[in-house]
Amino acid sequence: MALFKSSNPALSEKKFKDYQVIDTDDVMTINGTINKAALMALIVFATAVYSWNILMSHVSIEEGYTNVMPYMIGGAIGGFIAALIMIFNAKSSRFLAPVYAALEGLFLGGISAILELKYPGIAIQAILGTFGVLFALLLTYRAGIIKATDRFKRIIFTATAGVAIIYFISIVAGFFNYEIPMIHESGTMGIAFSLVVVVIAALNLIIDFDFIEKNAQRGAPKWMEWYAAFGLILTLVWLYLEILRLLSKLRD
Repeated sequence: MALFKSSNPALSEKKFKDYQVIDTDDVMTINGTINKAALMALIVFATAVYSWNILMSHVSIEEGYTNVMPYMIGGAIGGFIAALIMIFNAKSSRFLAPVYAALEGLFLGGISAILELKYPGIAIQAILGTFGVLFALLLTYRAGIIKATDRFKRIIFTATAGVAIIYFISIVAGFFNYEIPMIHESGTMGIAFSLVVVVIAALNLIIDFDFIEKNAQRGAPKWMEWYAAFGLILTLVWLYLEILRLLSKLRD
């Protein structure tokens, strides 16, 4: 069952067991992880505001697009590379987690600004929606209303893998000028697909909460707080993007 402990690739069961420590005060804590996740969220917000302002500060929208695009592309590619390095080398998260947050912020700020121009008010709605889901699920988890049982984890892992496969196929098909019918459109099927993906992304937070709590109790080393915070921010970035996608379809 270890395979299904978390559908977040950053928070694998083996990753924490490999670095487990015993009988020491220098261990991972939930509060420490929350503090580092909050710091990463602030970094994301700061760089997002920067790239947002690059686009919005230009009188010409076309000029704004041209100037913000390098930041978006660099942020997306750089963030992906940083995430891969941390997944395969957890200790690097002490240095790369803030870098990942900064790069993701550049991408998120740019894409948010582009959609804001097309759908005024969508960015703040997506931000409020993301944090609303986060706090609602956190309260639900702490109250024991939803529990991360092995069956629950298996279902979410399978659903997450399914979404990843669909997106991968969609990206590959895009190189051949072909789109998977309906899922990217603003019709009933497209909205239903985005809603399902938002739910799947949100439920990954429950698994992340459970995983972080249990491994903090096991006594992972202190630097693993950065790695756990990275995993949580990874899920939140995904959730925010999916909420943006859903809201844009609803606006259409």
